[in-house]
Amino acid sequence: MPDPKFNDTLVTRFVNDLMIDGKKNLAYSIFYATMDMVADKKKDDDKTPLEIWKKALENVTPMVEVKSRRIGGATFQVPMEVNPRRKTAISIRNMIKYARQRNGKNMAEKLAQEVLAAYNEEGGAFKKKEETHRMAEANKAFAHFRF
Repeated sequence: MPDPKFNDTLVTRFVNDLMIDGKKNLAYSIFYATMDMVADKKKDDDKTPLEIWKKALENVTPMVEVKSRRIGGATFQVPMEVNPRRKTAISIRNMIKYARQRNGKNMAEKLAQEVLAAYNEEGGAFKKKEETHRMAEANKAFAHFRF
């Protein structure tokens, strides 16, 4: 189901992951407050807050990941391409995780900081994506074990 304000299903997925103990209205209010804060901080930018948020999610979305494969008694970290649905799930999860770890007054403020950091290709979620790509690059010699 699309969300009521932006009429976007990706926003609903994000809010569902943001929600704790079934408090969806609180999660929606946190998300909309975050979008208002992003709009205030990026007034001079010609993009809408939703476009900034989508670009930030795109910036923290991993293309490859490593999975453990056991071959002949040895375990190898095999780089594999990520399924598109899993890509969005990972990016949403990382964005929320690193927003919760930030210092700030409330969750909306912390999430706004993380969205802006991800939009500028920095912050915890972006570093996690870079680390995942680095691991895959380091283990690309084992790519032939992919199946």
